[in-house]
Amino acid sequence: MSTATSMHEKQGFSWFVLGLMASVTFVGILSELVPSGILPQMTEGLGVEENDVGFLVGIYALASAIAAIPMVSATLGLNRKVLLMALLIGFAASNIIVGISSSYDLIMAARVVGGICAGIMWPMIAAYGTRLVPANMHGKAITVIMSGNTLGISIGLPLMTTIGLTFGWRSVFLVLGAIVALITVLAYFYLPSLKGEKLNKSNSPLAVLQMPSILIVLLLTFLSVVAHYGVYTYITLLVELIDFVGGIGLALLIFGIGSVISVVASAKYIDAYLRPMVVVMLSVGGLSMTMLLAFKGTIFVSHTAFFLWGLAFGPLVTMYQTAVTKHVDEARDIATSVQSSVFNFSIMIATWIGGMLLVYFPDKGVKLIVYSSLACFILAIILAFFAKRTLGASSASAIHQ
Repeated sequence: MSTATSMHEKQGFSWFVLGLMASVTFVGILSELVPSGILPQMTEGLGVEENDVGFLVGIYALASAIAAIPMVSATLGLNRKVLLMALLIGFAASNIIVGISSSYDLIMAARVVGGICAGIMWPMIAAYGTRLVPANMHGKAITVIMSGNTLGISIGLPLMTTIGLTFGWRSVFLVLGAIVALITVLAYFYLPSLKGEKLNKSNSPLAVLQMPSILIVLLLTFLSVVAHYGVYTYITLLVELIDFVGGIGLALLIFGIGSVISVVASAKYIDAYLRPMVVVMLSVGGLSMTMLLAFKGTIFVSHTAFFLWGLAFGPLVTMYQTAVTKHVDEARDIATSVQSSVFNFSIMIATWIGGMLLVYFPDKGVKLIVYSSLACFILAIILAFFAKRTLGASSASAIHQ
């Protein structure tokens, strides 16, 4: 461990530094998901089909998934601060290009660039943060950093959707690009500089994939992400189908409130009660899908369902990245890159399945997406319930499995 890392561990938990890192994940998730909130506007503006705009979310996730493992491995030796700033510049450029281009192909290319940056950013920033705090605060640090993910969905996405509806969908990407540029400047002045790490056989992606506990976490990641994002990518269509009172704006707000509450709670309990939290969050997610299917657009009930869904969604990223860090002692970037790759592949698969259901079952497609989500939640609940060793073990025990 570097001198700088040791110094930061002695200083303890820095809310400002980790909060600045949270702003990175805030713009990271917005860069990925903003097309979901302005899907009809982008569809009309670009003259394409709804599933084509949905694919802009999927291709971003696919690029992230493909890039994560090889690119994180290739950049492992780089200074963490320098790498993060380069990724932020990539995010800014990607969003600005989407905001000014009229070519669907160029927009797709820009989304691929953004996705590659995200594929490197998600695993590296979590590992970056854990190197700044003592081991017993790893879960808390990841929760704070990844709270940007939740705030992006709960506050950022509704705000960006409102901006898009008011000023046009292009304004969303231009504003987002400007915000990323500001964060880049702040990162230059305030983030600590940390050296990279050396890649070796013991911390390689292949070594990580040979750990049974990691494989279980990856399967849980896949099921959970498909369950959430299959529906979330087409949330606008779901709101329209059930004639949700208050429209997409209120739906996203309620969802976001639930997400914020669960993230705040998880920061306190995740290190000590990871497995119970995973089981409860998955159960709440399954309950929300059941309510949407059984009661459709019934006022209050559907609003409660969106709140519960947000509650389940809030700590999604945090839970499984924390689970991964419990099973590795060095080069956490590599381990979390494997999990991040699966996470993004899962988004791609969820988006693709949803798109196919909409194409082949135009009248029942959205409802079938919700049914598939419920099935994934049920399978994940069963797996998490029996994964006592995986979700409760320390890194020391995991390494010797």
